[in-house]
Amino acid sequence: MIRLHSYESLGTFDGPGLRLVVFLQGCNFRCRYCANPDTIDPNGECKLVSEDEILQMAVSEKPFFGKRGGVTFSGGEPTMQARELIPLFRRLREMGIHICLDTNGSIHSPEVEELWGLTDLVLLDVKEFNPQQHKLLTERDNTQTLRTAAWLEEHGRPFWMRYVLVPGYSDREEDIRALGEALKGYKMLERIEILPYHTLGVHKYEALGWEYTLKGVKENTPEQLEEARKLFEEYFSNVFVN
Repeated sequence: MIRLHSYESLGTFDGPGLRLVVFLQGCNFRCRYCANPDTIDPNGECKLVSEDEILQMAVSEKPFFGKRGGVTFSGGEPTMQARELIPLFRRLREMGIHICLDTNGSIHSPEVEELWGLTDLVLLDVKEFNPQQHKLLTERDNTQTLRTAAWLEEHGRPFWMRYVLVPGYSDREEDIRALGEALKGYKMLERIEILPYHTLGVHKYEALGWEYTLKGVKENTPEQLEEARKLFEEYFSNVFVN
C-alpha cells in the first residue's frame, strides 16, 4: 500500500503540461520553508491506497494530459516509498502516461535506481550548494543530492533542477556560481526552475503547533528574482522563474 497525502488535478507547476500531482506522505528533510509540513511525518495523517486507485485516477485524467502532461509524484519525498511505487510506475508506462518524480535526491538504493529508470523526467530539488547553508536550511546533508544529479547525467536520465530562492539563505552569489560550475556541463539537465520563496504554508505550521523559523524573511522582490535568473543564465541556457 502507498501512503497518500492528497491529489491535485490539472496542476501546471510540477512538470510539463497539465498533470495529476500525487502528494505522498513522509519526508526525510526538514526544510525551514516547506510548504507542505503536514506531509513530513511518515506516520502523519494520510490515506493508505493501492496502486490501482492511483492508476485509475491517472487513467481518468489522461484525456486532459495532451502530448506533454502526465502524472507527477511529489510529497513529502516519494523515494521513501520507492519499493511500493515501482509496480505502479511500470503500469503507468504501459498505459503510455508520462511520469515525473519530484525529489530531493537524498535517497539512493537499488529500488530508487529502478524507480529513476522508470521515470520520464526527474524534478530534482537542489536546496543549496554550500553544505553548511544546506544544513542550515534543511537540517540534512546535500552530498547525495549532488551525487543523484551525477547519476542521472551518467545514466542518461533527463532532469530539471528546481531551486527555491530564500532571501539570506540560498540567494548568495558565490553559492549559485559554485552550483553553476558544478553542473554546467550536464547534458541531461534540461531546465532550471527558480522557485520564489513564499509563506503560503505558514498557517499549516500554526495548525500543527510548530514554530515557523523563517519569520521575518520577506518574499522575493522582482529584482532579486531577475538577478538570480541572470546569474544562472551565465551557466545554463534554459532558466525560468516559476
